[in-house]
Amino acid sequence: MPGIDECLLEVMRLPGARGAAVVDWTSGLALGTIGESPNGDHEATAAETAEVARMAAEQPVFTQAQAASPDMSTVPASAVEDVIVTTAPGYHILRFVETAFDSSVFIHLWLDRSEGNLALARIKLGEMAQRLVLA
Repeated sequence: MPGIDECLLEVMRLPGARGAAVVDWTSGLALGTIGESPNGDHEATAAETAEVARMAAEQPVFTQAQAASPDMSTVPASAVEDVIVTTAPGYHILRFVETAFDSSVFIHLWLDRSEGNLALARIKLGEMAQRLVLA
């Protein structure tokens, strides 16, 4: 099971990866960074993406406690898995990491639009988030 540094190295192997970070969305602090930052400052990027992650993760419309199934019983709805922001030059994927404690961590990948594959990156980030070990 990879730690933060190993996870970030693996993320950067994705086609089109420009930069990545593991961020705590409650504090806005980067727990680890690699590659470029969209604005040249990894800490500022971590704080800015943490605001987006926090807004998505805390909105009731995205985090309903129960979802009705077709047979009228209720099943637990999953929490927000990821947030994707599309810009002209690229994509920003924020993938939430489920942890045994408070689950306030996400992986931010900045992906070049012309070289990257959004679907592949999303799948790989999901796999990495499941394996990531936070010590």
